[in-house]
Amino acid sequence: MVKVLVTGFAPFGGEAVNPSWQAVSALAAGRDDVVAVELPCEFDASLPALRKAIEQHGPALVVCTGQAGGRPDVTPERVAINLVDARIPDNAGTQPVDVPVIADGPAAYFSTLPVKACVAAIRDAGVPASVSHTAGTYVCNQVFYGLMHLLATDFPGTRGGFVHVPYSPEQVAAAGTGAPSLDVSRTAGALAALVDTALAVTEDLAVPAGALH
Repeated sequence: MVKVLVTGFAPFGGEAVNPSWQAVSALAAGRDDVVAVELPCEFDASLPALRKAIEQHGPALVVCTGQAGGRPDVTPERVAINLVDARIPDNAGTQPVDVPVIADGPAAYFSTLPVKACVAAIRDAGVPASVSHTAGTYVCNQVFYGLMHLLATDFPGTRGGFVHVPYSPEQVAAAGTGAPSLDVSRTAGALAALVDTALAVTEDLAVPAGALH
């Protein structure tokens, strides 16, 4: 029985792979309670694809993931904002600027994952992690906000949230940039720890995980 829906994105921005999809695919391959779905990195298509996946699988928990190139660790996101401001076009060539994800929606939604407990579990698994307070304003934030809006309005019994993951080593090697990276197997292990924690924990840890800037 599927308890958890995990999503990753198709490659974008000229990349050959997307570590979010690679990691959730590896996670789902080893578990009977998890199903992985690839979302298009397209503003017009991502949320319809996400809704379809939720309707098809009826999960108790939804964890969407995306690539955050330049971040050195796995970062569960805490808040999604009702804003799209695309610095680059998506895979369909669309580049919306200063528009809401959902017209007349609230300014923001908080994750319903126990993000601090998830960070602690990921670190216990030997993978660097931290709480993030910004999911950007690209398709990742759109999916995060859209997910939380869907759960608040149409699927109120389901919890969910979003996690950003670093580049994979193969991406960094191909680009020759020296940017931070994390092996996909370790990213998948981090997501496994997060999923297990989110299934077991409903009240988050009361520990500091804020940001000064």
